[in-house]
Amino acid sequence: MTTTLKSKLQEDLNAAIKERDELRSSTLRLTLTAITKEEVAGKEKRELSDDEVLKVITKEAKKRREAADAFAQGGRTESAEREKAEGELLAAYLPKQLSDEELNSIVAEAVAEAKASGAEGPRAMGAVMKIVNPKVAGLAEGGRVAAVVKKLLAG
Repeated sequence: MTTTLKSKLQEDLNAAIKERDELRSSTLRLTLTAITKEEVAGKEKRELSDDEVLKVITKEAKKRREAADAFAQGGRTESAEREKAEGELLAAYLPKQLSDEELNSIVAEAVAEAKASGAEGPRAMGAVMKIVNPKVAGLAEGGRVAAVVKKLLAG
């Protein structure tokens, strides 16, 4: 039987509890809670696929990064460090993010494809994003992708 991402998180949580690793255990607990919440949302309970679990982990990691930024701006460095550490811990479960070069080349291809079908300039943003998003799903954050698309459409 293959282990699912959710059961891997559960095993890691149990190990963290045994090792008395407070940061890891609390982060994994919160993430598993978010996954369970997602499973019971809607009309009936269901088991999430690994892809759906990845989406939940991505969302949780993003929340941690945003909270770390907010704490840092508010001068609460200790809280910012903890949020940052939690975000890095969750990032370990996510697929490796695309490098800037890889992202630029994927977006450049999509821009060329959109221009070929008649979409140009800033109005082509939606068309380009439609082409790029399936290719970079889970491998690059939406904001980062949008910034590269804007830059290449303007240039």
